[in-house]
Amino acid sequence: MTAKSHINRWYAFALLGVSYFMTTIDLTIVNVSLPTIGRDLHFSPTNLQWLVTAYALTFGGFLLLGGRAADLLGRRRVLMLGLGLFTAASLACALAASEAFLIVMRAVQGLGAAIMLPAALSIVMNMFQEGVERNKALGIWGGLGAGGGTVGLIAGGLITRFLGWEYIFYLNVPIGAVALALAPRIVPDSRVVGTHRRFDVPGAITGTAGLVLLVEAISEAPRYGWGSTRTVGLLAASAAMLAAFLIIETRTEDPLLPLSIFRLRTLAGANVAGLLLGASFFAFVFAGTLYMQEVLHYSALQTGLAWLAASVTSMALAGVSQLLVTRIGPKIVMAIGMALIGIGIIWATQVPADGHFLANLAGPFVVAGAGTAFSFIPISVAALMGVGERQSGLASGLLNTSLQFGAAIGTAIASTVAVSRTAALLRAGDNPATALTGGFHQTFWVLGAIALLAPLAVFMIVRRTGRSQAADQREGREPHRALAAAN
Repeated sequence: MTAKSHINRWYAFALLGVSYFMTTIDLTIVNVSLPTIGRDLHFSPTNLQWLVTAYALTFGGFLLLGGRAADLLGRRRVLMLGLGLFTAASLACALAASEAFLIVMRAVQGLGAAIMLPAALSIVMNMFQEGVERNKALGIWGGLGAGGGTVGLIAGGLITRFLGWEYIFYLNVPIGAVALALAPRIVPDSRVVGTHRRFDVPGAITGTAGLVLLVEAISEAPRYGWGSTRTVGLLAASAAMLAAFLIIETRTEDPLLPLSIFRLRTLAGANVAGLLLGASFFAFVFAGTLYMQEVLHYSALQTGLAWLAASVTSMALAGVSQLLVTRIGPKIVMAIGMALIGIGIIWATQVPADGHFLANLAGPFVVAGAGTAFSFIPISVAALMGVGERQSGLASGLLNTSLQFGAAIGTAIASTVAVSRTAALLRAGDNPATALTGGFHQTFWVLGAIALLAPLAVFMIVRRTGRSQAADQREGREPHRALAAAN
């Protein structure tokens, strides 16, 4: 490989990384601007949360479909389609003059992200051979994922305060336009080559519908109640769709999700860990943000700056995490990372109603931030370990689906626990600040426990380390060969 081709790959990686960073930032950048947007566009209180839900709904629901489309139609082509859709929707959001139009365009933004993200990650996987170089690339990729949500909170606070909420969306337009112009020149293309490239339409319909219904049910459960007719009906409909999807996938010749991919135990363990990572840390960011704003009365900007403790720690340790993954494999590193996240969240159960950042929050944020460095990176590596080019888009979409659904589930659980516990304490006679703090304490206990389930799951599911799997590959026993034969 020439030095020039090596440099070009890293140019392509930089473009793909920027595209990924945009999608992660947009998961949180709107949150701190909701009150301002609501006032300017005269949102009803019940519709304002749809600015967050609409994006999460289409983003989480269409990731598997986006990953399969990338494998079959060409990864660069699908990347550009998603990037173009995301950029156009961002411009439309900035120009929105009504609540209905803005909500619809946020949904289109999420769809663009779901199309773009699996294609981008599968291109990264195929540009770098498994081993040190891919681990380095995926280490940076994991760092971008870990820091994107925090950067979104800070950027949202700064932009809303000094420029206006419209510029939250305008920001994506020049970045997306430049990425679109450069992609055909520097991003390599690839796709599954073969005579059988039929698209699994029944699987796509049932699988995507089931995932969308599940995201909607979980996201709205705190608002309507877990036992409400609406929530139960949506969960039942989702279960029916997903059951039909699994039946279809076992019988069709070219499935959207070949179930045989879960024979890769490292991949299966990484997706379980990814689900628990989303359900713990992303939900902790949600609950911690509410604690700072509702109890400590931090501004949106102060809240975002407080989360820098976690973000900076994560970025500082990313190189160490990548090195450890290369030397000892992802299994032990991701278990350590998830344990640190659990410890950091549980430490936060000690925060008082009159807490201070340095005395009460800096420690938990630093420990949890260190945990993200030692979890995002090995999870990203392990989820693609042993996966052949034929299924790289599928594996990428599967990983991001796990993270998104974990975040949706964890946030819904956090909302339910906090509201229920706070209401109970208010009925018992506690003052509002104490009751709110007690609600967040119980929430942090639950989220910490979720994170601490991950090390146990990893050790139960992943029986071999990355080093032993790499040895199998050197001896010619690549797991993806068996999968390709099975499919």
